[in-house]
Amino acid sequence: MIINISVKTLFHSSQILMIRVFRGNTLTCHPAEYQTGNECCPMCPAGNRVRTDCTEFRSSSCLPCMEGTFMNHPTGLKQCYRCTNCDPGSGLRIKKSCTTTSDAVCEAQGGFYCTDSTKNSCVAAEKHTRCQPGQYISQKGTASKDTVCSDCRDATFSDGTFTSCQPHTQCESENLQLIKAGTAASDAECGERNSLKVTVIVICAVVLLLVIGLVVVLVLNRRKHVAGKICVQSKKMLSWFNG
Repeated sequence: MIINISVKTLFHSSQILMIRVFRGNTLTCHPAEYQTGNECCPMCPAGNRVRTDCTEFRSSSCLPCMEGTFMNHPTGLKQCYRCTNCDPGSGLRIKKSCTTTSDAVCEAQGGFYCTDSTKNSCVAAEKHTRCQPGQYISQKGTASKDTVCSDCRDATFSDGTFTSCQPHTQCESENLQLIKAGTAASDAECGERNSLKVTVIVICAVVLLLVIGLVVVLVLNRRKHVAGKICVQSKKMLSWFNG
């Protein structure tokens, strides 16, 4: 039995030696193998990495990828790839979490759009443009496109948040007076007409004069009444002295 094993081992070793001699410097491994030195070793499956290379007498040994790393294809590497970080500070968020066999997939956060991508994952994002007063949002921003702003035309306005420009208020049609003309960024300001103001002022003035006149009359009447009493008292006193 021992003799048979030795013969098989010797035969196997001689085969490898013959292959090496035949290949020389043009060693070509099978697609499912990787080269290390003058050996062609079996690759570790996806989700794993090589722990030790193969030898003439044993196959490659593998280890699963650790948390935060992945390997998405059969490999002869001894380190797994580090998972992509979907950094919130860069306007990114996780669309698909990283596993031992696939990398994380990132996408733009709400209010951001992707400016650079690799395959199906966003790697850089920027905030959507904010339209300025005098402009309206002609196309809302998406995860892949920025906001598009357009200028308002004459007699319309927008504060930058409208999806369309609004017409200026027509003060005359509302029986009001124009106080401040509208601009591309603000509406017109209307107020009460001057004729109405004048009427109100005149009425107030008349009422005030009537009140003042009434007060004067009351004061004068009171003075006459007091003066009359004084005269009567004075006559009574003179009569008493003369009597």
